[in-house]
Amino acid sequence: MSRWRQVLLDLLFPPRCVFCGRLLEEGEGICPHCVRALPYTHGTGAEQRGEGITLAVSPLRYEGEVRQSIRRYKFEGRRWYARTYGGLMAACVREHLDGRFDALTWVPLSQRRRKERGYDQALLLARAVGEHLDMEPEEVLCKVRHTRAQSGLSDGEERRANVRDAYRCIRPERVAGRRFLLVDDVITTGSTLAACAAVLRQAGAADVVCVTVARAH
Repeated sequence: MSRWRQVLLDLLFPPRCVFCGRLLEEGEGICPHCVRALPYTHGTGAEQRGEGITLAVSPLRYEGEVRQSIRRYKFEGRRWYARTYGGLMAACVREHLDGRFDALTWVPLSQRRRKERGYDQALLLARAVGEHLDMEPEEVLCKVRHTRAQSGLSDGEERRANVRDAYRCIRPERVAGRRFLLVDDVITTGSTLAACAAVLRQAGAADVVCVTVARAH
């Protein structure tokens, strides 16, 4: 995008903080208030483990303005939020997962969900994270079965059953022997990430670590 086009867009649609909506100064991604007040995770509080997942990390807790922001991102078309989220995620990856992966991929949507939403939010996050880590996301997974939204299920067993056999590896030759960083928006019980990690491991992945914008527990 040209500099002048960006200036025009900023005049017509002044940039706002993706979390609270306050107007931003030039060069800011998050307003000063949210920089101080966001529910950041710290130390081992950023980490979560699960079946098939060596380690999942998240820079934020899924509460308050973070929760509302991510819901706008997923359900109200705010796809440009991914750039700000990506910076936070990449910093968390550098702190907790440095040197533990050599490939980048994401949790894909079903064709039906992507058509309804107009974009794949995890793919946009993977691209944003990749920009910071100088890596190109690789499409090695697809969702072969439409499922209910995990956010509507509270029971862990329901969540696991909902995503069981829902994903498939489409490029096993790109997976075997490699260590993957798997990207998604939110981790709750870890069922979705575990289902994708299992598919990657079955295809020969040497390891799977994960990053999300926020963790719900």
